[in-house]
This record gives sequence, structure tokens and C-alpha cells, in this order.
Amino acid sequence: MALGKNTRHAPKRVAEMRDYWRIYRRNAILLSLLTQLLVVLVVGGALIVAGAHIDALPFIITMGATIITSVALNIYLILFLLAPLRDLATAIARAAGQTVDQPLGNPNLPRYAKDGFHDMLLYIYKNNSADNADADNSHASQRYKTLLTALNQTNTGIVVMNTAGEISFANRAAPVKQTKEGALKLELLFDEPDDFTNWLAACETNTVHAQQTWLRVPNKIIGDEDRRIFNVTASFEQGSAAEVVLIAYDESDIYQPEDDGLDFISFAAHELRGPITVIRGYLDVLSLELEDVLTAEQKELFQRLIVSGNRLSGYINNILNTSKYDRRHLKIHLSEESLAHIYQTIRDDMNLRASSQHRQLVVDIPDNLPTVAADPSSISEVLSNLIDNGIKYSNNGGIVRVNAAVEGAFVKVSVVDNGIGMPANVVGNLFHKFYRSHRSRETVAGTGIGLYICKAIVESHGGTISVSSTEGVGSTFSFTLPVYASVAETLQANGHINTALVARHGESITNHATYSG
Repeated sequence: MALGKNTRHAPKRVAEMRDYWRIYRRNAILLSLLTQLLVVLVVGGALIVAGAHIDALPFIITMGATIITSVALNIYLILFLLAPLRDLATAIARAAGQTVDQPLGNPNLPRYAKDGFHDMLLYIYKNNSADNADADNSHASQRYKTLLTALNQTNTGIVVMNTAGEISFANRAAPVKQTKEGALKLELLFDEPDDFTNWLAACETNTVHAQQTWLRVPNKIIGDEDRRIFNVTASFEQGSAAEVVLIAYDESDIYQPEDDGLDFISFAAHELRGPITVIRGYLDVLSLELEDVLTAEQKELFQRLIVSGNRLSGYINNILNTSKYDRRHLKIHLSEESLAHIYQTIRDDMNLRASSQHRQLVVDIPDNLPTVAADPSSISEVLSNLIDNGIKYSNNGGIVRVNAAVEGAFVKVSVVDNGIGMPANVVGNLFHKFYRSHRSRETVAGTGIGLYICKAIVESHGGTISVSSTEGVGSTFSFTLPVYASVAETLQANGHINTALVARHGESITNHATYSG
């Protein structure tokens, strides 16, 4: 009998450190609610006893509103005032090795910096002893050797560092190089030169935990020996002995054939440059020689042939320039140009594309806009690509709008469509070389290189390119070009070559690009 009785009454679970905040918060809220209810009831009872004239319905409404308002304010104040206690309890439980659902508090909050709680919380993080030392040192040493051997056997790069960029560990496959002083430095070429360093700085200032992923990050430029291409994921935990852990997955087998494909395209474009130049020359000669005998309609046809030949030559040059961009030395000659005039060179072709696909093209590029520093052939290619995308991804009968306006020291051009739009997970990858979403691959023809070329050209002009999109609503692609007057002196001092307009960044990551994002 005694045995059966004991089995029916399981012992109560003893509360642990990780339960403290949940229990304390619940008790504090319940106590506040009861206190507020009691105060309201006492006040109401006192009014009734005092003989105050009370109409039932207004009295009930007033009392109810008072209870609801006071309860909401008290719950908010409790959670706000007890936030330091919550973060402290969470940090202590985590330091003791317990699993806590509540995220660690951020010591960098302005309110914590003002009252000294920042240092208190950070002290716990930095002295976290959750990783207990192994009592048997020889056994721990053997485990370390086994782990090191295993890490060096994988082709995935692993780097441990701090937010200052100082590397404390890197396995054999890690994309690092040794400096003359013997220190290790990351050897990665991010699309935006300061992507990684800016992320580290933001982590150190604004957060406790963070994770970020970058796709298709090479360690060397195209053509260099032992070039590898990685998908990179970095994790940050403030106060940890391994503050930043960077994992570089070697995806060269997937990405390198695509880069080789671009090299082949560049080779083909180089071979086509000669014949296209000859064709353009003959067209110019024929149009001049036959000027007196051609009808107006024939002259128009010749003009269209010349325009198309010039555009084809521009495409070839842009493909070759994109190959140079991959090698971080795209140089172009910039001159003072009218954006409206640049568009005129492609207007007929754009109108023909739109009408053939039953779209409306509405262009508003004012003639009185300031002139810009541009290479006309390159910018006409950017406009063509963006407008063509708007046409392809619009619905039947849809409108594609092109407009331009001054924005500070730049002229901003936007191409807006009311088409199918894109989900957020697609937008972030659009300007990667050869990227195409599953949906676009199935429904729309293309190579996935157009937007990459646009990015290369615009950034090489010292401008920026961006996109915003809502699925089912449409997309807006925008790019900026510097107003010529704002960069005239710089260009004239450098022979109108673009290199002086391209922003150069710090060298915390070696061998990165020298163009602005």
C-alpha cells in the first residue's frame, strides 16, 4: 500500500535559475493586477458609502476604463523597469550552463550605458565559464588534437577571430594569407568592399548575437592561380572566447564553370568586335554615298541599321568591360553628357520592344536636367537592360515608367513596372552574376548577366544601383550618376578616366575590390 501511494505522488520539480525570470515576472504582474483591482474597488466603495450620486452605467464604464488603463500601464512599467533584472537573470543562468529560451540582453542599449549596467552585463558575458575545463589535461589535449585533425581534413574553411579582424585560429582550408609580420589576414573579395568590416562594426556596437551570409565570394580575382569561390557564413557572439566564427563553404565546382562561361563569352565578344566595326564602317560610307538617291524611308532604315550597329558594338564592349570588372580593373572614359540625349539613342528600339510585347512605355527624362559624367554607350546599355526587364516581367498591357530627377550631387533614374514583382529572398541576390530565380528561369528567357553588367557599369561611374519590389505589385530599379559639375575638376585632372570617382576603402581585408557599392 505504501509503495502504491508513493508512486501516485510524483515529487514536485524544483525551480532552477533559468526559471527565475519567468516566475518573477508572472508573480509581479499578478501582484500588480490584484493591487490595482483592490485600489479601484476601494475607491468605488468609498464613493458609494459617501453617498455620491452614481448613475449605474456611467459608473461601471468609468470603473472598467480605469481598471483596464491602470493595468496596461502597470504591466508596461513592470516589464520596462524590470528589464535589467531579466537580462541579469538570463546572463547568470546562461553562464551557469543552463539552456535559456530568453535571448541574452544587449549591453549596448543607451539606457544601460547611462546607469552603468552595461559594464555589469558585459562583465558576465566576458567571464562566462560555461565551458568547463576538463580535469584530465592529457585527455583534453588528445581531444584537441583529434578535433584539429578533423578540421584540417575538411575542405570547408573555418576561421575564429575578433571584431578587430585579429585571427586566432584558421584551419587548412580557410581563405587566409600570412602577412610579412606573420599575422593571418582574410583573403576574400566581397562584392561590397566593406561588407564584412561594416558588419563586424555593427555587431560590436548594436547586438549580442548575429549571423550573416554572403554568396559567391572569391578569394582571388579571375585568372589568378588557386582561385576559389565560397559561400561565407559568419556568426558573432559578444563576450565569447570565439567572438566571430567564419565558415567558408568551397563551392568552386559550382561557380567556376559559370566564370569560365563568362570568359568564353568575353573571348567570343572580342572576336566579334572586328567584324562589327567593319559593318559599322560600311554602313556609314553607304549612307553618305547614297544620301542623294535614297528616299526618306530608306534613309530612316539606314539610320536604324547604324543605330543598331552602334548598340551591338556597345554591347560587345560592355561584355569585355564586365570581364575586366571581375578582375577589378574596369576603366572607362567619362564625359559631359545629357541623360535625355543618351536615351534618344535607344528610344526607337525601346518603343519597338514595348509595342511588340503589348506594353506601354512612358518616359519622363527632362531635357533641363543637369548633365552627368557618363560613358554614353555604357549607360544606354544600363537603360536598355532595366527597361527590357520591366517589359519582360510586366503583365500584358502593363505600363513601364522611366523617370529621372536630381538627388543631391547625383541624377537618379528609376524604371518602374507594375508587373509580377519579387519576394524578398530573390531581391537580395539579383545583382549576383548568373543569378536567376526558379520562377524566372521557367517563364522568361535570359542569361542572368544583365543586372550584373548594370551594377558593374553604374558602380564604375561612381554611382549606385538598387531595387525595391513587392510580389504581385511590381518592381522599381534605380541607379544614380554623378552630376558632371560636381566631378568636373576631378575628371579633368585624371584625363576623364573613372578611377578617381571609384571609392577606395580600408585594407582590413586584403585584395578586396576598389569600387563603391
